[in-house]
Amino acid sequence: MTMRFDILTLFPEICAAYLRESILKRAQASGLLRVHLHNIRDYAADKHKMTDDLPYGGGGGMVMKPEPVFAAVEAVMREWRLEIGDSISNLQSPIILLTPQGRTFTQTVARELAHHERIALICGRYEGFDERIREHLATDEISIGDYVLTGGELAALVVVDAVTRLLPGALGDPTGAEDDSFASGLLEYPHYTRPPNFRGWTVPEVLLSGDHARIARWRRRESLRRTFLRRPDLLLKLELAEDERRFLTDVADELAGRPRPRVDSSGQGGQ
Repeated sequence: MTMRFDILTLFPEICAAYLRESILKRAQASGLLRVHLHNIRDYAADKHKMTDDLPYGGGGGMVMKPEPVFAAVEAVMREWRLEIGDSISNLQSPIILLTPQGRTFTQTVARELAHHERIALICGRYEGFDERIREHLATDEISIGDYVLTGGELAALVVVDAVTRLLPGALGDPTGAEDDSFASGLLEYPHYTRPPNFRGWTVPEVLLSGDHARIARWRRRESLRRTFLRRPDLLLKLELAEDERRFLTDVADELAGRPRPRVDSSGQGGQ
């Protein structure tokens, strides 16, 4: 399957540079991904190519006009219809506004979007969108966090990047996406590489042991530890094994300064 993204923006050159590098470049070269950039200004009908106007009712800032945005998205939908030989009314592909008012983008949302073959991303600018775009054109709204950016281009690139990583074959390591932070519901375990001793800071012995079962156990526990310390809210969503719950109790006791059985670098209990 080839996934197609259509990014609708007033500044396509912002997106173009990022799309020409690294994993996204390779995914496009291999045919896994297609990204089409559309300049919303090209769809403005007036001679000045106006894409924004003053808000009714007064107030600061400018608002993106509905006409060019609708025209741009409808042109994209006609392309989709030609690709799949279907009627526009039967298209189920998401048309997403990138806006602080949208649902928060997470790894779960990325996995959800990865099941679609086509996605349109509308990047806002200025004060925001004419509400008719939100009500009658977009099928979804996504925010990448509780803050405000100058435009939606960075958010669109975040969505494209995160979703592309989930496409089979996009990463060199077939299990790479599964090991990423949040993929399993936990933060990722620590990583080390050569040299084994750097300025007196050494790599944990278990990682040098060659014992894959011990390494897997250590990594799982370190993911649990890191998640407990940095994002304990994530643990509320997981069903943990009894030994994992005991391990987290030990971590909590250690933080509180309470005596506890020592746990060595392999994750096995010891005296």
